[in-house]
Amino acid sequence: MHFLHLIVSIGFGHLLGSIPFGLLLTKLKGVGDIRKVGSGNIGATNVLRTGHKGLAFATLLMDALKGLFPVIFVGIWEPYLGAMAGIAAILGHVFPIWLKFKGGKGVATSFGVLLAIAPLFALVGVIAWLMVAFIWRYSSLAALVSSLLLPILAMFFGSQQQMMVTIFIAFLTIFTHKDNIKRIIKHQEPKIGSHAKPRTNKEV
Repeated sequence: MHFLHLIVSIGFGHLLGSIPFGLLLTKLKGVGDIRKVGSGNIGATNVLRTGHKGLAFATLLMDALKGLFPVIFVGIWEPYLGAMAGIAAILGHVFPIWLKFKGGKGVATSFGVLLAIAPLFALVGVIAWLMVAFIWRYSSLAALVSSLLLPILAMFFGSQQQMMVTIFIAFLTIFTHKDNIKRIIKHQEPKIGSHAKPRTNKEV
């Protein structure tokens, strides 16, 4: 494996992950700038708060695919490079070069990466997400619980590569949801299905 191959793989993954599908789709639909409503996030959950379920599903699908594709495409030549490209795609979603490195939280993109690397873990993660979301109605809490479950699964049933990726996803999920954790503790976190409100200057 050449260092140049690693750089190209990471660059490709980051550029693909940086595509802000939630922002692009809502603007094309005439919804406006999704960053100015609700949580200000460009992901599917905030798109759902606009009341456009179809756009939210499309955002979820496209964000997941931009995690899945680089892993499979780059992994044809070298599985390790595929995993690195996937990690770069997640970071691209969270820190997109096109949006001054202010993006989403990487949950859907992480799912896409996991689907390519460990499909069974991805399925278990989805089930855990759905159960937590159904019971407590918090998308952020569901993401946190499912992401923390993944390294435990990898520890007992996964490979070293799967362990590396799941630990990365867990730590990044905690980092991107740190404000959500504070709001959950204060019972101020908006629940799934709540309508978006314009963001104040303080929030922006």
